[in-house]
Amino acid sequence: MREYRIPILVLLLFFPASAQTIPEGWKVVKDSKDMCQIAVPPEWVLLEDGSGAAVFQGSTTAIAVVTSQPTQIFKPLPESLQKVLDIRKEKMFENSVKRLFYQEKTSKNSSDPNAYSASAPGKAGTCSCHVTFLPSISADMAKKIALSLGPVPPADPTAAQRSGE
Repeated sequence: MREYRIPILVLLLFFPASAQTIPEGWKVVKDSKDMCQIAVPPEWVLLEDGSGAAVFQGSTTAIAVVTSQPTQIFKPLPESLQKVLDIRKEKMFENSVKRLFYQEKTSKNSSDPNAYSASAPGKAGTCSCHVTFLPSISADMAKKIALSLGPVPPADPTAAQRSGE
């Protein structure tokens, strides 16, 4: 049994890191404070107003928004609050010290949107995102957007030096 523990542990260690990677070709959307980010597919349009949002075929088809709460300490959602918010167990995908991810709204018909919400630890607080999308949009794509949530990585000083050369 022991020989199975190490590979599983290794997989668990890499899973959170891979969940926040940005798929090749996707666009980065940063919140207005430049603290948190998500990624969206290349065909999505970033809103230019600094709102930390991107849309697909207009905001009525799909919209993804990222925000930061610098003073809010991230922690898992207690069961009592899950009940108040009416988050059913089958809609709670993750509730851990690394991420909160759940389906907030389920569509009732083709013109009624689905919605995912996610939160994760940020640089000095909490990063959050909300993805609202019509059923015509892939739920897997919406999940990938939500799972890309994380703090904006620190600037790479060597990249600035290389671009100045």
